[in-house]
Amino acid sequence: QVQLVESGGGLVQAGGSLRLSCAASGRTFSMYAMAWFRQSPGKEREFVARIGRSNTTTYYANSVKGRFTISRDSAKNTAYLQMNSLKPEDTAVYYCGAPDSLRPAPVDALSSYDYWGQGTQVTVSS
Repeated sequence: QVQLVESGGGLVQAGGSLRLSCAASGRTFSMYAMAWFRQSPGKEREFVARIGRSNTTTYYANSVKGRFTISRDSAKNTAYLQMNSLKPEDTAVYYCGAPDSLRPAPVDALSSYDYWGQGTQVTVSS
């Protein structure tokens, strides 16, 4: 049974930073891509970033490019999302996701991920 547990959310002022963590268990973590999505009230869950099996392949939504960095530590079975220069529009519940297989799939599609964590709230005040 794959489990993903996010942590690191909180309240921060605009311009500040947070680092989110996603701890994975239940399978060989290093074999699969990991992604971060976010969801604001009344909006659909949207893609934020994805990292491939190695730390060298990353993708970002245009809205966070240059401010957020996704990384992973396979020894700790953990993925991270470093968020800098935060804006009030970054306020959302952040979820990490993982696919169930190695099949090719769009990196930014919700349907490409089969496992999700419970989410962690990020609130950015202006």
